[in-house]
Amino acid sequence: MYGRFEDVSDHSVSLHQALYQRLMGHALKDDPNALFLSEILASWLAGEGAMPRDLGLERPDFDAMLACLFPGMAPPETSAQSRIEPERGPELDDVKSLLLEHRTGRSEAEIWVAQIVATGCMGSDHLWTDLGLFSRKTLGTMLKHNFCALAELNDKNMRWKKFFYRQLCAKEGFILCRSPSCETCSEYKVCFAEDGQFE
Repeated sequence: MYGRFEDVSDHSVSLHQALYQRLMGHALKDDPNALFLSEILASWLAGEGAMPRDLGLERPDFDAMLACLFPGMAPPETSAQSRIEPERGPELDDVKSLLLEHRTGRSEAEIWVAQIVATGCMGSDHLWTDLGLFSRKTLGTMLKHNFCALAELNDKNMRWKKFFYRQLCAKEGFILCRSPSCETCSEYKVCFAEDGQFE
């Protein structure tokens, strides 16, 4: 579970584990989003990942998310972590809109998850890493739970961030990639993951 933290100090790993266990102690066990967000919140509170203040949510929404999915847990103090650059706002909104267009319709938590995932797309690493999830597999499961119709379109196992932007480009009627076929492209491994999508 903590394999990607192997090269950081034991103290950092212990802090991360302690935060995760505390969150899991409050998480609604019958709501998968509470389990996904336990990973994201633990990483964010431990200073891992690339999420900004309040995971990109407005503070009232952040507090509402905690109250709904982690009842009884005191909200953490707002850290000094920065917000997303204002000029990237339209890009973030486009990704969020794409996700919300494909909501599974199970709960209002999908709105919070859409904002958090869209915010994670503003990072520079793999999406699951920037979100602070423990594995890419968890990201696939989270997306399938909240945005099933969209997630299932990724049947070639394209990396999620690239997949979202490819979908946005296709909506506008153009594709930036000049390769005639993904399978013959020299950068295939850049776009597609080798591991399973949801397994």
